[in-house]
Amino acid sequence: MARVAARLSESGEQSSHPVDEVLPLPKLALYGFQHVLAFYAGAVIVPIIVGSALKLSPEQLVYLINADLFTCGIASIIQAWGVGRVGARLPLIQGVTFTAVSPMIAIGLGAGGGTAALLVIYGAVITAGLATFAFAWLPAKAFRAVMRLFPPVVTGTVITVLGIVLIPVGLKDAAGGAPTVADGGVPTQLAYAGGTMLFILVLMKFGGPFLRSIGILLGLVGGTAVAFLLGDAKFGDVGRSDWIGVTTPFHFGAPKFEWFPILLMLIVMLITMVETTGDTYAVGDIVGKEVDSETVARALRADGAATALGGILNSFPYVAFAENVGLVRMTKVKSRFVVVAAGAFMIVLGLIPKAAAIVASVPPGVLGGAATVMFGMVALAGIQTLAKVDLKEEKNALIVGVSLAFALFPATVPAYFDKHMSADLSSLLNSGVTLGATAAILLNLVFNGLAGDGARTAAPAAEGLAEVLAENLTGHAGVPAQPAAAPASAEKAGEAGSPAS
Repeated sequence: MARVAARLSESGEQSSHPVDEVLPLPKLALYGFQHVLAFYAGAVIVPIIVGSALKLSPEQLVYLINADLFTCGIASIIQAWGVGRVGARLPLIQGVTFTAVSPMIAIGLGAGGGTAALLVIYGAVITAGLATFAFAWLPAKAFRAVMRLFPPVVTGTVITVLGIVLIPVGLKDAAGGAPTVADGGVPTQLAYAGGTMLFILVLMKFGGPFLRSIGILLGLVGGTAVAFLLGDAKFGDVGRSDWIGVTTPFHFGAPKFEWFPILLMLIVMLITMVETTGDTYAVGDIVGKEVDSETVARALRADGAATALGGILNSFPYVAFAENVGLVRMTKVKSRFVVVAAGAFMIVLGLIPKAAAIVASVPPGVLGGAATVMFGMVALAGIQTLAKVDLKEEKNALIVGVSLAFALFPATVPAYFDKHMSADLSSLLNSGVTLGATAAILLNLVFNGLAGDGARTAAPAAEGLAEVLAENLTGHAGVPAQPAAAPASAEKAGEAGSPAS
């Protein structure tokens, strides 16, 4: 492997690959494994948080993590490879959405906790997944009515909010994990985080194209090696873990379908639709591939199918993971087959608890250092989307600014929701992503309405874009598809026959 890296670095081979290029197996393996490690914390944090809140046993928690990784792999392959008209065929990783954490904990605690709570959660997850899948096949008018809610000022704000909300997650890991934050964190873990970040930044500045493309992976491996030499990386759990752990449908029992949990999960999926739509356009910009209505619809179908599959395979709602956007931008490795390789790795990790235990042995400081860089890049992806919005218009600036303020409220005054709201309402609103996304949608309706979109630059009006989305979704190709208009290609978009406002 080292020889391969050296040869590629010496040759000066560029790390930017077309989205449909199938790379040589060694490069696919390295790039794919980097994707796995880079988003591993995000992949497992939801089952860890939810399982701990529901007082599951350590064995049940391990099963949840394995089920999550296994389903992540299948879902990512569907999204990147594509199955018929399902999957965006872009380098998008599928992961469990953070938006669902608070609602799922509320649903589970309301059901009494334990595995009985999981059955109620899974009933809601399966229903919401099927509803999302069905939505993406709706007739033109229905699809148009919903998609007009999501112009760039909304999707850009939501992705920015997601990055800003995720950065504290990385910083808490950098400090040694959430339980240590109240006591000021663990200095040694902060040192590992700082060292990992510095190592990644040095590679990005001075490394060759190939070394830069696997900078996150090398940062995680290097940080863990240093921690191991200093006695802070423990691999004892690896020996105690099983070699094989197969995920089976409905492992905890038959799902239960209750109306309020289903309603909460449907709202969660509406928010994830905004995330996936924004991520699809953002990745399309980065890889230089045209994103039209059918691409968005295929991405949403993959979300719905993955979420329904997650409920069946003992996991949770899935979304096109924004963390992946940052990695694609940083490495400039655009091939979607790298994500397919990452999906294969995740399936293997989901089947082999011992392998997952090795990855889980990365010290929190090392993981937090790398994750903080990644989450910052997520916020940057949102800012890049907002760069296409006319923020000199006061109404658009207000939409972005006020939405960011709403998103920060739950983290700033967390006790408000428990003390001044009912449990049901608190479970719905106690999420920065939910509040920020809802504020962006409502404020855009107030200031920009549905008839026109003052938020776009070098792009069609909202009504025109919605018409394009709707027409292409139903197979009517009379209207040219709107490409993902990257700032560098704005002029080309007009020359390519895109409808102009």
